[in-house]
Amino acid sequence: MLTSFRGRLAVSLAALACGLSSPALAQDEADADGVTVSANVSLVTDYRFRGVSLSGGDPAIQGGLDVAHDSGFYAGVWASSIDGGPSYGEMEFDIYGGWSGQLSEGVSVDVGLLYYLYPSEELGLDTDYWEPYASIGFNLGPAEATVGAAYAWEQDSLGGDDNLYVYTDLSTGLPGTPLTVTGHLGYTDGVLAPPLLAGDTDDSGLDWSIGASYAAGPLEVGISYVGVEGPSIDGFTDDAIVGTVTASF
Repeated sequence: MLTSFRGRLAVSLAALACGLSSPALAQDEADADGVTVSANVSLVTDYRFRGVSLSGGDPAIQGGLDVAHDSGFYAGVWASSIDGGPSYGEMEFDIYGGWSGQLSEGVSVDVGLLYYLYPSEELGLDTDYWEPYASIGFNLGPAEATVGAAYAWEQDSLGGDDNLYVYTDLSTGLPGTPLTVTGHLGYTDGVLAPPLLAGDTDDSGLDWSIGASYAAGPLEVGISYVGVEGPSIDGFTDDAIVGTVTASF
């Protein structure tokens, strides 16, 4: 859909603040049972989803909580403030679960199912949708590469249409520094294609980004340049420089 948006930001942030302190305390106990609990909170200058701004070009606050087992199975929730108007509200809330593990030396796989919810939508519209996903990761010495795909089948919330997204991510650490350089290229075919969302008739399009991040303990600071194909709409599908500050627990 156009964006991932919903409300209740104050409530979600309060819940997140409580959750962020408890997982770290509970993690040592849980590890004995093969379970790891982790959490993260981020401030971004613009929430870009596959190149398209879901926060109206403005900053957004985001956070998530994950539970993983040594078997590879995991589940989690993630939320972000958005600028979705009455159709989507002020918050996006995602629920997901799946399995990840090693296929062989230096090759990993991740498969799962994600559900996008927009709980503060004000018009009574059907906005939530499902999206299965899968990716394969490759460890290339100091570099890592990932290729993946996500497919949302025909659903009422997508206007009865479907959407395919395929992408590749590359990252490498700079030797002797805490810096990591990243690159991303994605392709959308379907109802969520950036040109179509921007008012064009083309239901396919590319998005891309290149960036760098600096990690120090639980904190990570990053900056990236993000762009998409199609008409350029300020605060929506225009190219943007995005800054991020993330704390992980």
